[in-house]
Order: sequence, then structure tokens, then C-alpha cells
Amino acid sequence: MFIKQLYTGCLSEAAYYVESEGQAAIIDPLRDIDSYLQLAAERNASIKYIFETHFHADFVSGHLDLQQATGAPIVYGPNTETSFPIHLAKDGETFQLGALTIQVMHTPGHTLESTCYLLKDASGKAHAVFTGDTLFVGDVGRPDLSSGNMTKEELASLLFDSLQNKIATLADDVIVYPAHGAGSSCGKNLGPETHSTIGEQKLSNYALQPQTREAFIKAVTDGLALPPQYFPINARINKEGYDSLDSILEKGLTALSVPAFKEFQSNPEVIVLDTRKASVFTAAFVPGSISIGLEGRFAEWAGSLLPFDKPIVLVTEPGQEKETAVRLARVGFSELRGYLDGGLAAWQNAGEQIDMIIDVEADELAMDLPHDKNLVVVDVRRETEFADGHIQGAVNIPLAEMTDPGNLANLEENQNLYVHCAGGYRSVIAASMIKRQGIHNLRNVLGGWGTISQQKGIEIVKENSVLN
Repeated sequence: MFIKQLYTGCLSEAAYYVESEGQAAIIDPLRDIDSYLQLAAERNASIKYIFETHFHADFVSGHLDLQQATGAPIVYGPNTETSFPIHLAKDGETFQLGALTIQVMHTPGHTLESTCYLLKDASGKAHAVFTGDTLFVGDVGRPDLSSGNMTKEELASLLFDSLQNKIATLADDVIVYPAHGAGSSCGKNLGPETHSTIGEQKLSNYALQPQTREAFIKAVTDGLALPPQYFPINARINKEGYDSLDSILEKGLTALSVPAFKEFQSNPEVIVLDTRKASVFTAAFVPGSISIGLEGRFAEWAGSLLPFDKPIVLVTEPGQEKETAVRLARVGFSELRGYLDGGLAAWQNAGEQIDMIIDVEADELAMDLPHDKNLVVVDVRRETEFADGHIQGAVNIPLAEMTDPGNLANLEENQNLYVHCAGGYRSVIAASMIKRQGIHNLRNVLGGWGTISQQKGIEIVKENSVLN
């Protein structure tokens, strides 16, 4: 028996490679499938099955490309309807993988088709369960993403039954391998570990504690933040199918000369996406660019903020063009048109105009606050972060809500805008989006709330009504 978790940090996503006697199965593959094919080749194994736990909302699965590359069937659990051929498994159905057995456990609740896969060893003993988004370490999948006309309360009730009647009945030593870890928006508060055991989760996971159905429903539905706006798009892509990754990369990795790039840049329908580090972007960038640095939760913010139906051209650090394109494709972007050949240096060497964002330290903000009547602090953290402590009089426009032009309508060019987030990554994204709307009198506060909250002379307030 060989099991390998392939974890992708920027999406907090775990795919799995399971192998026995030269036969392998891939569970919840990402769109870029080379790592699975390479691992199988290195181990002289053939991929026999592709198991999907549900229609993923936070990334585009690699099931179709992997099926085309290997001929392995795509297996989904009961109640799954797709626009492409699958093996529609029955609850309790088993699949032989070398000396191992994989048993289907239909566990609706996160979605209607959600299914776990129970791995049994050669003796028939349950060894591990691949829980998808049904059970995480310390949490469970949110019940408000995708399941027809059912309410989140109705789905939560189904999830209660799935956990109590199937997951909780497993032996304490069964290993839990979930599809996500901390940082994922598919749950409320996932723990830092990427695997656990049934016994550990019975002790520590609130969702597996003895409780009434009503108490469970309240626990899993209270306090759910709005999901990223791209989640329904990705779920639909996973259900209906998509273009191959190779075809997307063929267009997206087109090297564009400065004149060719400039032609794209002059079109207001085209998105210029700069993926260099935030600290580098502020010093100089192509006018109108949106900054989303690869160093943060890049794919998630791209999916949340950028339109999927507009052409995108890239400015990256030289050598990061393919990584950028692949990470965009993982969350469903297919309209990539190429990248600036030679990066920003080529743009500058050609004598083209650049833009910049002024960076300021928190102490400069502290000095300006009492004296500048036109100064407006724009705090782009989430509402709960803002409520937990913010500058008196600050305007809260969460980054995720900046795609709505109405949320920027009250910002004016004659104001001196000081933009900040928690640490500096989101504020640069926000500043670039504000500039794209034609407002240029702004500054980015370095270090964000982490430095502001330590600065003397700045009045800090809390919003207890939101926190409660």
C-alpha cells in the first residue's frame, strides 16, 4: 500500500495518489495533471481509477484531462449528473485496486452528490477514508454552495445524518484524508493539519460531538461568510466540462512584444494582470494593471476579483509565466492571451509610460491623521477583521466587494486615500483596482494593520455589534 497526499498550499487543496500492486487511483485531482502521471511513471504503476468526491467549487478538477491521458474511468457517487461519461457509483459499491478495496460512502450534505471513499487493506480492515469536503480536520464542509433548490438548513440536516450514520461509525484508528486544509473557503474554520483520525476528530471536531440535529444545523450554518464569487463558476465547469489545459496554455504562453502588448493594454475590455510581488509592483507597473501577487492566495483572489469572460494579458517576473497561467487555469480562467515578453523591464526600456503607488509607513499615517482634513483611511479587510479593531473614522470596503463599482462610488480624487489591509498584500490589490477606476491620489500603508495597531497616537475602536 502506498498513499501520497499532494497538497497545493495556495488553494489549501489535497489530492491523493493511492497505489497497490502496480495499480493506482487518483482522488480529487487538480487541473494540472503532470504530477500524477509522473508519480505513476516513477513507480511503474498505471492509473486505474479517477475518484471525485463531489463537484468542487474552489478549483477546476483534472478529471477530464487525466481520463484522456490514462483511459481511467471517472468515478462519482450517487446523485451525480454530468455532461460527460462517468462511472456513476452506487452507495456501498467497491472497487478493487491491487490488494486494496475502495468502498463508496455516499455522504450528502456539503453537496447532494458528496461521497467519501473508504480504503480497506488486503485483510478487509478499514485503513483510511478520503472525505472530500464532508469532513475536514476540525470542521465540515459548508452546506450553502451547490445543491439545487435545497436550503442550507436542509443540506445541513443531510450532513448530520451522513456524519452520524456513516463517518462516526468508523473505527477510531481510521485515517481521515480531507480535500482541504486551513485557509479554504469550503468550510468555516479548518484546522492546520491536513490529515487526522476518526478518533481524534470525535474528540476535537465540533461537528462530531453528541448533539441534536437542531444544534448541529445551527452550528454549521451560523457565521458563514459569503463564498468567493467564482465558486458557482468552477462547480459548473466541473459538471459540464472544459477545454484542455494544453489549449489554454498554448494561448496564454504567447510572448507579446511591447507593441503587441500595448495594443491589448489600450483596450478597456482587456485585463492587464501583474503577478509580481506587491512590494515590487508599487514601484512601477503598466498603467491600468491589477496587482495580484503570486506570493499570496493568488488563484483565490484572481477568481474572486477578475471577470472570467474578459481577455487577460500577463506581466510576470521572467520565468513565472507558466506558473501564473497554470494557477489561473486551476480556477477556471481560459481567456489568457499572452504575456509581456521581457516583463516590465522591456516595457520601461521601450520608453513606455509607467504608473506607481506611493508606499508609506504607519508613523507617517499617524502624523498626517490629525492635520489632513481630506485624509480618508480605506480599510480593505473583511468586516469581522474591521470590527475587531480599526482606525476611528476609517471606511471599510472589503477587498472581495471591490468588484462592485458602487462600493467605490464615494471615493473621490480630491481625497487623500490611505489604503491598508492586515499585512500589505490585499491593500496593494485594492490600490491597483482603485487606480483602475481613475482615482490616483492614494497611498499604501506598509505592514497594514500589523504596524498600524502598534502605532502610538492612532485612535482605535471596535464594533462589538458585529463581533457578537
